[in-house]
Amino acid sequence: MTDQISDTTIADKSIAVTVNGVRRRATVPPRLTLADYLRERCGLTGTHLGCEHGVCGACSVLLDGDAVRACLVFAVQADGADVTTIEGIAGPDGELSTVQAAFRDEHGLQCGFCTPGFVVSVTAFLRDNPDPTDDEIRVGLSGNLCRCTGYQGIINAVRTAATRSNA
Repeated sequence: MTDQISDTTIADKSIAVTVNGVRRRATVPPRLTLADYLRERCGLTGTHLGCEHGVCGACSVLLDGDAVRACLVFAVQADGADVTTIEGIAGPDGELSTVQAAFRDEHGLQCGFCTPGFVVSVTAFLRDNPDPTDDEIRVGLSGNLCRCTGYQGIINAVRTAATRSNA
């Protein structure tokens, strides 16, 4: 007896996702990641792909308000959801969010590759913890990796954003 792998093709699925306030409809393969959907289908290339294993956090987006790794979520799982990418974090007039401005002001940008994931993650973190201690900030940032340098500018940016939000 021989083992055979089925050559069954799984049909594409229709989805409707609100991305940065815009309702989008698409037909996608079931295995298309949310990161690839955002980058390839929506043209939103601020969601970066670093490790594609959910380790680095560069692909972080908000899915119904929660920070998630877009490389680990299939686009079909986002059907009916609200997704916010780095492109949707700024105000409608293009004014930087408090977190974005703090990253700029505190030199938390480094080379910039990891910055979108940090900004998205920090946005959700500060919503849930508006007055964090430095230890809580370090734990909150632990899911995002920066390969350029130390984290002091990033930690300062989170602290500054928290202070500005609470003022």
